[in-house]
Amino acid sequence: MGFVFYDVETTGTNPHFDQILQFAAIHTDAELNEIARIERRCRLIPHIIPSPGALKVTRISMDRILDPALPSHYEMMCDIAHTLASWTPAIFLGWNTLDFDEHMLRQALYQCLHSPYLTNTEGNSRCDAMKIAQALQVLQPGVLVVPTAASGRLTFKLDQLAPANGFDHGNAHDALADVEATLHICRLIRDRAPDQWSNALRFAQKTSALEFMEDAPAFAITECYFGRPYQFALAKLAIDEQNSSSVIAYDLEVDPAELRDLDDAALAVRLTRKVKPVRRVRANAAPLLHDIYDFDGFYGLAPDELVARASEVRADQALCTRLIVAAEREPATASPYIEAQIYDAFSGDADRVRMRQFHATNWEGRAAIVAMFEDPRLAELGWRLVFYHAPHVLLEASVAEIERSLATRMLGAGMEAAPWLTLAAAEVEIAGLLPACTEEEQAIIETLRHHVAQEIARCTTLVGA
Repeated sequence: MGFVFYDVETTGTNPHFDQILQFAAIHTDAELNEIARIERRCRLIPHIIPSPGALKVTRISMDRILDPALPSHYEMMCDIAHTLASWTPAIFLGWNTLDFDEHMLRQALYQCLHSPYLTNTEGNSRCDAMKIAQALQVLQPGVLVVPTAASGRLTFKLDQLAPANGFDHGNAHDALADVEATLHICRLIRDRAPDQWSNALRFAQKTSALEFMEDAPAFAITECYFGRPYQFALAKLAIDEQNSSSVIAYDLEVDPAELRDLDDAALAVRLTRKVKPVRRVRANAAPLLHDIYDFDGFYGLAPDELVARASEVRADQALCTRLIVAAEREPATASPYIEAQIYDAFSGDADRVRMRQFHATNWEGRAAIVAMFEDPRLAELGWRLVFYHAPHVLLEASVAEIERSLATRMLGAGMEAAPWLTLAAAEVEIAGLLPACTEEEQAIIETLRHHVAQEIARCTTLVGA
């Protein structure tokens, strides 16, 4: 199986309400030899306001992302979806992809009526190069040169780590340059720590991770929080009933005798305090797992003692049941916003057929298909795409309604706190950011200030119409 290294540059950091502006990926074989690459850019979705901070980092001006010669976001995503599908099956990975880039990619596919789960279905799996690099600091120190930030702490920012390890990263925060830097780091890890590289790839497969945690009497996991790696010795208790990819595990640092005499209320409180007796492991997020006997021990306990404690916990069915019940989470509150409804349900088979038909026809045909969607999310997203690409196929009243709705959204009119960046909020951010900008950055942010002023005038007119 080969790899797909990818990266995105975006209008901001909100995966629901920002968009991809630049996408790049490199397809390699199993030995990390490049086979093909793709780099695409698109113009701004009209109802999205870019974050001033994002434009400062990416050095992209509004003139560039409003360029009518660029493809639309939908056109770009159709090209990307087709290309990535032709490279599969593969392991998808990048730098911090599991916490950011993959969410942006999923949202883009979802909003453009493609399957959002491209990276972990149809034989594909995913991994995160940054998490592997961070974990190596405790698993095999010295594999990578890790620079120190001004704060005195180690930093795993790619624009600093890659140069420290021999990569010329002068064009950092360009998607393709970041992909090349990530591939460089992964080749170093593969060459210098082949066992750790192979182990990480093994558990990029959800089934491998689930089987390992099921069969192991106890296991070790390395997780990273705020850029620092931590290790835990765990024992599986159960699969989360609300999420079949989530394993509820017991932290073997906690003596079960400490918990048995607690009533249910006290037990629930104890689960929120350090050391937390129960942890969740996302089997579908490439957990960094190891055999407990790969280490000398944890918490002052030898591997055999940890295994004995795990057996003691699992043998106490009453305690296990109480722990699982106490660890239950309240179901997430449904969002009223279409973008945040991505995980609410899976679309039915008939709608998946219609999604494929949508991309295969012209805009008149697409409008007819949107009218047949059973999933209301797909219908709303579909009408939005038709509005932006072929408003002439819609009734005049429908066009006016969508225009007013999107203008109201951009202004944040009638909302206490919109979950997206509004025009007014962008004005405030611009004013706060400009004084600390370089001359080049000021020029970029000024293009955004001009755009925001124009959009405020346009949207105010539409809402008042």
